[in-house]
Order: sequence, then C-alpha cells, then structure tokens
Amino acid sequence: MAEGFDISQIQGIIDAGIPQCRDIGVKVLELQDSGVTMSVPYDEKFAGNPVSGVLHGGIITTLIDSASGMCIYVKLKKYIPIATLDLRIDYLKPATPHEELRAFAECYRLTKQIAFVRAVAYHTDRNDPIANSVSTFMMQSTKSKPLNKQTVDAGDKS
Repeated sequence: MAEGFDISQIQGIIDAGIPQCRDIGVKVLELQDSGVTMSVPYDEKFAGNPVSGVLHGGIITTLIDSASGMCIYVKLKKYIPIATLDLRIDYLKPATPHEELRAFAECYRLTKQIAFVRAVAYHTDRNDPIANSVSTFMMQSTKSKPLNKQTVDAGDKS
C-alpha cells in the first residue's frame, strides 16, 4: 500500500471530481508505491461493436488516462492540479467481451513541471496487455487548489 494514501481517498477524488469515471464505474483496486491499479466493469452499453461486444476504445482510454493521473498523486505523495499533455496508446488486441477491464499505471519520472507515466490495460494478466500507454502530465496545471478532504468525502456515496 502507498504510504499516506488509501483507496477511499483516491476513489473519492474519482467519484467527486471525474464524473465520466464515476458514471462508467471506475474503481481503485490497489495502491502501491510503484503504481495504481484501477478497473471498470464490463457493460454492454460500452461495446464499440454491438455484435461482438468488444469494448469501445474510449472506455480503455478513459481508464488508462485516469489511472495514469492517479499514480502521479501516489508518486508525489500529495494532491496537486495536473493535466494530461500527451497520451499515446497502442491497442494490441481487442478486449474480451464480458470481462472486467483493468489498468496499471506507474509514474517513472518526475521533473519540476512534467510527470512521465507508463500504463497497461489488461484483463487478469498484466503481462498479456490489451493496450500499452505512455503519457506526460503537466503538474500545477492551474492555480486552483487541489481537491480538499471535504470535496473527496462528498464524492463518497457508498
């Protein structure tokens, strides 16, 4: 577990501050100093191909981007405003219909203004990815204050 963070804190940020993720059911599964694992359950309404039931790439992108951002908080050990600068995703194979989608993201380098992240989307085996990603994020992207405890707690609807 990542010291100083718990899953309910990160889940609260998602539920309160990222409505798209809340609406598709993104859940935080694991926090480690090395990275963040998140998931989204399969739902037929997210199928990009209604005949085969394969997930739309936008669902995969949303999960990867969200996990990538959250792993920066864990690496920094604090919440600051961030923004995705660049997100490259290589789709390696279709997601299997009716299976939960997972993403693991790790922040492997920080500079004063930029965070560098790599991530994979997969079902059960991180070594058998559906998609691979590299991204960069701007840190302190706005002058607005980061989410506070009251905002995070307000998002906890469970």
